[in-house]
Amino acid sequence: MATPPDTVPNTASPTVPPIAELQAPATWRTVDFISDLHLHASEPETFAAWQRYLQTTPADAVFMLGDLFEVWVGDDAADVPGFEADCLDVLRRASERAALFFLHGNRDFLVGPRSMAASHVTLLDDPVALEVHGRRWLLSHGDALCLDDVDYQKFRLQVRSAAWQQQVLAQPLAARQQLARNLRGQSEARKRSEVTYADVDTAAARDWLRAANATTLIHGHTHRPGQHDLGDGFARTVLSDWDLAATPPRAEVLRLEASGVQRLGLA
Repeated sequence: MATPPDTVPNTASPTVPPIAELQAPATWRTVDFISDLHLHASEPETFAAWQRYLQTTPADAVFMLGDLFEVWVGDDAADVPGFEADCLDVLRRASERAALFFLHGNRDFLVGPRSMAASHVTLLDDPVALEVHGRRWLLSHGDALCLDDVDYQKFRLQVRSAAWQQQVLAQPLAARQQLARNLRGQSEARKRSEVTYADVDTAAARDWLRAANATTLIHGHTHRPGQHDLGDGFARTVLSDWDLAATPPRAEVLRLEASGVQRLGLA
């Protein structure tokens, strides 16, 4: 199993959350970033592509920046044979080749320390500043920065609270699975309605970067892959979502090496 570095909490300014610190070992040569795979039993092509990628990537570390899973109803879902257990087995096998890191997204915020420990994945706080190859990068899922989506920010505050999560996790697994099906149905209906989703707030992103002493934010969530100039010397790099059943199929890795950054299409 690859040994990850330690994370150290950083102090927060009034406008940003606490920022963790992650110092990459000198032995890391290649670092990969992925997000928004939305793995689900109904999407076998995407699961297979993810499994194949983890089996073949030359990366020393892989950072999964949220929404790895379409839904996660609790770590106990992986206690029985099924999709969740299969996902953790893929992670466990991949951890023998590379250091794996995960931070929560807006779909898989109930992923807990038990499942991550069982699969040898380091669970990160959001955001976290990564120092590698002599440069600092700020990593986040990105949803906390979409400030114009006021309804979602209220929802996020509720579901990220310890009290709400304890109440939900106390329910029987079958009840949580039904809740997840209902929420997924609502999400699919919203996609079909062609609602325009809020994007990352530029001023807030710059505040986070200043507090982190970093110049580039790497995030997912918005499903708008690309490079954005934030002004004042700051930038953000947006990761692609994965959907191997789409036309055309989507699957992309952001790869960081000492020589620079490149996007790799896997579809």
